[in-house]
Amino acid sequence: MTRIAVLTPDPADPSYSGQWPGVLERLTRALTQADVQAEPTPWTQHVEDASGLEAYPLILPVLVWGYHRAHPLWLRACETWRAADLPLANPASVLGWNSDKRYLARLAERGVPLPATRWVERATPEVVADAFARTGAEQLVVKPTVSGGAWKTLRLSPGQAMTDPPTGAAMIQPYLPSIQTEGETSLLFFGGRFSHAVNKRPVGGDFRIQVQFGGQYAPVQPDADALALADRVLAAIDEPLLYARVDMARDGDAWKLMEAELIEPDFYLGHDPAAGAGFARAVRERLDA
Repeated sequence: MTRIAVLTPDPADPSYSGQWPGVLERLTRALTQADVQAEPTPWTQHVEDASGLEAYPLILPVLVWGYHRAHPLWLRACETWRAADLPLANPASVLGWNSDKRYLARLAERGVPLPATRWVERATPEVVADAFARTGAEQLVVKPTVSGGAWKTLRLSPGQAMTDPPTGAAMIQPYLPSIQTEGETSLLFFGGRFSHAVNKRPVGGDFRIQVQFGGQYAPVQPDADALALADRVLAAIDEPLLYARVDMARDGDAWKLMEAELIEPDFYLGHDPAAGAGFARAVRERLDA
């Protein structure tokens, strides 16, 4: 059995301690189908020195949840891994740029449709008021460009005070009503091949679709337009990706990209009809290449 490394959260960060072990178990179970043994190790133990990872033929950073709260450390780790030429999948360079949502602006420049987005160095009340005036939106979503799991993400109405707002660079978008009615859809790709899709809906008037906020998930068959958008996103990224999760939502009649998750996305293997077989095959192919 081939031993590979799976990078996991900082042991000092308890935020996801109730969630990531279950995700690791699903990943491990899937990988055994490809004769692969996943060995977990915290990413924070390899920031300055990559030697503890050099023996592995493949390193998956798929459980580094919480890195956004230590972003400078994360970028330093990515540079250490890149300089050491570690067999990371996805590549260390991707792990760096994908950690800041300003990559979405670059994808938009390459023709990928996004919700109308304003990028600001700080989301002050004045900046938010101006965004309301310019867009005419009934509600806005404000979130840090470095974030995860809806961390410091706000949904605001005109004149509403911001509680615990982002303190640095932020993005501002009109809130898409379809999030409430249709939810967000995630398309999973392994080795460049479409695997499965999951629809995620908020509950109880919330706007956050994450499971920790009560989000409800269900497998779904994406339509041709959703698949076409995902293909367009991956073509615009044009990197050697082992895995990708493309999150999208409807803006009127058109699908718009919300995020391209290339670092530590939950693959929702519990909703995958093949139980992760596509992921395991992509890992095996990478190892055998």
